[in-house]
Amino acid sequence: MAHEGDPLEHERASWKPSRGLAVAVSDPVQNPGLPPHRERITDKDPAAMKRAVRTVYTLFYLSVAASIWAVVAYMIFPIESGSLTAIRDNNLFIGLGIAFAMLAIGVGAIHWSKAIMSDKEFIEPRHATRGRDSTRETVIANFATANEESGFGRRVMIRNSLFAALVASVVPGIVLFRGLAPESSPENPHAGDPVYLLSHTMWKKGSRLALDPSGRPIKASEVTLGSAFQVIPEELAGVSHHDGYLEEKAKAIVLLMRLPQEDLIETEDRKDWSYDGIVAYSKVCTHVGCPVALYEQQTHHLLCPCHQSQFDVSEGAKVIFGPAARPLPQLPITVDDEGYLIAQSDFTEPVGPSFWERH
Repeated sequence: MAHEGDPLEHERASWKPSRGLAVAVSDPVQNPGLPPHRERITDKDPAAMKRAVRTVYTLFYLSVAASIWAVVAYMIFPIESGSLTAIRDNNLFIGLGIAFAMLAIGVGAIHWSKAIMSDKEFIEPRHATRGRDSTRETVIANFATANEESGFGRRVMIRNSLFAALVASVVPGIVLFRGLAPESSPENPHAGDPVYLLSHTMWKKGSRLALDPSGRPIKASEVTLGSAFQVIPEELAGVSHHDGYLEEKAKAIVLLMRLPQEDLIETEDRKDWSYDGIVAYSKVCTHVGCPVALYEQQTHHLLCPCHQSQFDVSEGAKVIFGPAARPLPQLPITVDDEGYLIAQSDFTEPVGPSFWERH
């Protein structure tokens, strides 16, 4: 209730609606049209046009040469020797070749569009269209016009050099795939067979499971519930890096975990592959070979951080999510007379990515 002399009540009584403010509305902005066309030097001087054309196809052929150089550098500076100088030179010169090949294509394409292709301005009206025969005819006509304006059909040297540069640019990448597996030789006939290489690791019957990187053998009593250890064959601890240590370790690396015995779901043929709830699985993801490293002890799930594949350790490391195509290979384990964990054998299937052809 308002009281006498209330200032708010006085304001309500004295308020009156004000007149609206007048807003000046100007005439709509007129379309200024296109600015006067400025001819390029290549439009006015035929000699300049010829120089521009030569520049473009020269850049494209330089791209071809750079791609070839990248392949040559791969052969001149082999990384198989393990020398840091060779590895540095290999990365440097192959990288320079590929980078210059890509750069030359880009610069050539930009110079082509700026100096040679049609430079006339035009307005393209937009309106709703539906697919019909006349639309198809218009598209064909547009392609013909684009071909005429760009000179793609007439500029044979530019077109052919561009095709050559594009084809050559992928050759270094193809050649680099050679390094995925070494070539076979009389001394090592299986070196070029990825199935054989991934089917055999340094694990063998009686190999003790050793902590990585110390190489100390681990006892079953040290593996507590919920724990996860990265282990390698004890034999790897005595292998020097020059004896293929990294290659062998990459194939043999294993994750060791202990689960409650009642949580394990094992098939009949694998019931003796674990020991008192302790299981061992390859750490190499079966998608593209990334290291599976994240273990969630409550759900018993393993996660590959590269592409989010998830494996259920309690049920044979089967895939429960992600792009991996098959479970992680299991290493059969047991204990020796001293209580140390040992391997019963090597893996019974190839480790690593499942895109390899398998027997």
